[in-house]
Amino acid sequence: MRRISAFLFQHRVLLALYSLAAVGVSIQLVLRGHTHLYVPGGQSYTFYNNYIIFKESFFNLIGGRDLYILYPDRQWDLYKYSPTFALAMGGLAYLPDVVGLAAWNLLNALALLFGVRALPLADRRRAGILLFVFIELVTSMQNAQSNGLLAGCLLLAATRLQRGSPGWAALWLVAGTFIKVYGAIGFCLFLFYPGKLKFLLYAMLWMVIFALVPLLVTGPDMLLMQYHSWARMMAEDQSASFGLSVMGWLHSWFGLGSAKNIVTALGILLFFAPLLRVKWYKAERFRLLFLAHMLVWVVIFNHKAESPTFIIAMTGIALWYFAQQPARWRTALLWIAFIGISLTPTDIFPPAIRKEYLVPYAIKAIPGILVWCIIVLQLMIQRKEPLSLQ
Repeated sequence: MRRISAFLFQHRVLLALYSLAAVGVSIQLVLRGHTHLYVPGGQSYTFYNNYIIFKESFFNLIGGRDLYILYPDRQWDLYKYSPTFALAMGGLAYLPDVVGLAAWNLLNALALLFGVRALPLADRRRAGILLFVFIELVTSMQNAQSNGLLAGCLLLAATRLQRGSPGWAALWLVAGTFIKVYGAIGFCLFLFYPGKLKFLLYAMLWMVIFALVPLLVTGPDMLLMQYHSWARMMAEDQSASFGLSVMGWLHSWFGLGSAKNIVTALGILLFFAPLLRVKWYKAERFRLLFLAHMLVWVVIFNHKAESPTFIIAMTGIALWYFAQQPARWRTALLWIAFIGISLTPTDIFPPAIRKEYLVPYAIKAIPGILVWCIIVLQLMIQRKEPLSLQ
């Protein structure tokens, strides 16, 4: 068993595992063909339709079409990302789907892998994180989602700040924000590090560049229209949905759907509460636990959180565990999270159970909520820095 463990914990083995998974999942999705999902005026769609949405956004951008309306002849859902993201997808849009999808999933897998590898932890702890989140990453890639990429951007930004590179940190955070708007939550990390003014200047520079770079393929008036349409669509997206979130759990278990604004406000207060402990900003574990807190929070308080989104939260849960000395109660919680989050969408649980209980009652969100509450408590009551984790 020790030999197997030592083998799996090698960086080149993990790199091969993540790469093969990305390519293998992509080939599987393409070979599955089309679903039997139909919408009025639409057709059957591929099992990797999220990637189709991303790819088609590039052609809509250069064709001067509104990015943020439904095109049922090609995709089953709305495009919700920035015009800059649509431009970036031009690098894959002309490739055959099997190649482009494999490259897309590989980008997500490697962004997460190198983000974790950059953390200020011992090699064995970083490898533990990568093995723990692997199944959740596969779930995200099976849906051709961008969540692995966003998690990688947030991790890389945190480690660049820790290493005194505010320009690179700002780049990763701006990139994450232009992938998914809620990636902007990572900007609060700059409070922990020196060079705040330099970071803010770099952030403004990157923000302007990212916002205007679509002008390479579209005119100013059209780009302004795209941003207006994006803002409108995002405002309308604040619907009655609750997702696999704190609100989803409270609504499905207790019928508290009308308390959405109160829960959101409370969640925001609890997110910022640890930042009141200014004297702990220089403590390495405090920074790592806050990063874990942020990664979990951004999912469990997201009213649109879906199963593939949880690769971000699982990365936070793994970071919480491996950034501390082992303890039985933390190990027990880690396994509860693994079973409740990573295994519930799999065939280990029969489809009938998933459909009747696990999904309607937001079971996947509950371990994340529990761990997040503990992280917040630790951040608020921490009294001393632990032994080295190297």
